[in-house]
Amino acid sequence: MTDHRAELTVPDQPTVFAVMARASRAPSIHNTQPWRWEFDGGELRLFRDDERRLTATDPNGRQLMISCGAMLHHARTAFAAAGWHTDVDRFPPSAHPEQLATLTFRPWPDPPPGVRARAQAIEQRRTDRLPLHTPGDLVTLVRTARKLADPHDVTLAVLDETAPERLASAAEHSTALRHYDMPYQAELRWWTGHDQTPYGVPAHALASEEESSRVPAGRVFPPAGESSRRADLQDEAALLVLSTPGDTPYSWLHTGEAMSAILLECAAAGLSTCPLTHITEAPTTRQVVANLAGREGIPQVVIRVGVAPDAEHHEPTPRRTPAEFLTMTHP
Repeated sequence: MTDHRAELTVPDQPTVFAVMARASRAPSIHNTQPWRWEFDGGELRLFRDDERRLTATDPNGRQLMISCGAMLHHARTAFAAAGWHTDVDRFPPSAHPEQLATLTFRPWPDPPPGVRARAQAIEQRRTDRLPLHTPGDLVTLVRTARKLADPHDVTLAVLDETAPERLASAAEHSTALRHYDMPYQAELRWWTGHDQTPYGVPAHALASEEESSRVPAGRVFPPAGESSRRADLQDEAALLVLSTPGDTPYSWLHTGEAMSAILLECAAAGLSTCPLTHITEAPTTRQVVANLAGREGIPQVVIRVGVAPDAEHHEPTPRRTPAEFLTMTHP
């Protein structure tokens, strides 16, 4: 039987639509999904969506760019699983100011097993804000994660057992500073706790005040009821720090790509994760993370990694359909 794909030099529109539906599972700040895409039949272009930018929470657009980087990597991974290699031109010259990347395609009938495993993990990955068991031996995972981060000029450090308490103290200080920041609090409430929208963090994905008290350094969201899930579990998650040599949109986009690869690698290994970008929002808390990481570079993301209790069902968080963020055009 002839492989129809072998006759094509670019994926057809149904393939692009299906791949982008899968890639839309990428994590983003408050699940804002701050991206839009255009496909002209030959190239696929990624743009930031400034209408979804959190102006109080993320005034410099750093977390928006990290989110777009995660979506970019999810898209490339999903295309690989569909038999397409993607070449990326980031921040192409003479492009629209909001354009972040252009993807071009080559048939790739046999991507490496690791890529396929990470693509399979897209559907299973979720952000777990509840306490986690220890991930156990991290040596192999960290070795692989560093290989995944290295092409993006992102370094990875593993924090020691004293870090959670010190991070928790820094996070509490940051939260106290934000307590009377009304624009910040308004954004937080706008994007969280609502179950009837295809974006934002729904109530079922939030932790209660009691649950949050057992997870050091987590972002403080409006509490979700009075549940006490995993009541017998104190958080034992490992903490990974992703750092970059610069602090520019280019660094932020690459951070998101590296973060995505690591999150999917963890999911493929049966581990649960929770990326934390708030802990590096303020200069004071960012410096605490930098000191703990003990490496040169600017901390961008802290990732909690652990094992969730068995037999838990997790309802997926909502996502927009490709029809809402993908435009099909013709040259």
